[in-house]
Amino acid sequence: MREQLLAAEKVKAIEWRDGALHLLDQRVLPFEETWQACHSAAAVAEAIRAMVVRGAPAIGISAAYGVVLGARARLAEGGDWRLALEADLRVLADSRPTAVNLFWALNRMRERLERLKNGEDPLLALEAEALQIHQSDREANLTMAQLGVDLIRKHQGNLQNLLTHCNTGALATGGFGTALGVIRAAYLDGLVERVYADETRPWLQGSRLTAWELANEGIPVSLNADSAAAHLMKTRGITWVIVGADRITANGDVANKIGTYQLAVNAMHHGVRFMVVAPSSTIDMALESGDEIPIEERDGRELLELGGRAVAAGVGAVNPVFDVTPADLIDFIVTEKGVVERPDAAKMAQLMCRKRLH
Repeated sequence: MREQLLAAEKVKAIEWRDGALHLLDQRVLPFEETWQACHSAAAVAEAIRAMVVRGAPAIGISAAYGVVLGARARLAEGGDWRLALEADLRVLADSRPTAVNLFWALNRMRERLERLKNGEDPLLALEAEALQIHQSDREANLTMAQLGVDLIRKHQGNLQNLLTHCNTGALATGGFGTALGVIRAAYLDGLVERVYADETRPWLQGSRLTAWELANEGIPVSLNADSAAAHLMKTRGITWVIVGADRITANGDVANKIGTYQLAVNAMHHGVRFMVVAPSSTIDMALESGDEIPIEERDGRELLELGGRAVAAGVGAVNPVFDVTPADLIDFIVTEKGVVERPDAAKMAQLMCRKRLH
């Protein structure tokens, strides 16, 4: 399966080359394929905030490269470059509040900085750490894809109709994808009849990104309004909802793109299995439950305007971009360390003690 997955890789959203971070601008897909070069930590932070790059793993990887760019600039300035670099780390940390991979990657880079030996080149060390974070995510994607396919085959071995929400593919990660990686692998294994993709309002990641990725690979995909999901579960023989995550707490609660919670409620009502696929860097054992996760709210104009034109006037808007799905609505959490069935605090703690499977 690994070689099949590698051969199927067609899309990438992050490139580190010529001393700069190059990001595929996801705001203009699928109409344009435009790359944006970031030459500073501030530029990376703005790219994350403005959603040039999105998806929890991709945000973490980008932030790691942002630290390299920040260190290069601070070293060139002279003086106490380590102290000055802390300002760059804060700017990167403030770019998005919910996805824990961002903070995990920044902590990895800070820890590498603290392990520098006398005479060691800090730029080379930090660049190597960022590259390792990037490659490690790619390997985790491959492992999770295989574990997820094994679950699908075990519970329903025939052709499946799968439903997914937001984008969790190559555009959101450093490799093959998390939830969409499992879906890709299931298709390669002959297990998928059709994928149903929620459009994912208000940024339309399902319409613009997920449908684009799947269609480019010849995987049968139908787009649907987010509010149609329960009806599809009732009428279209959907057997799995497969989603990613931006943060998973110690008890197994999951923060993901707004609309995920209602999918889980509907899935339980209709007897549809619910799978969350995310690397272990998404698990935040410092938070006991999802009640403690900071939920990002974005500008209400994202709801009130369409293509820069107002579609509603004289009203307010509520625009949370994540919600929290309680652990008791989740059948499986799939990570590169293994699978947790019916997650709870004890099972999550046991998972985090394991080594990575690859």
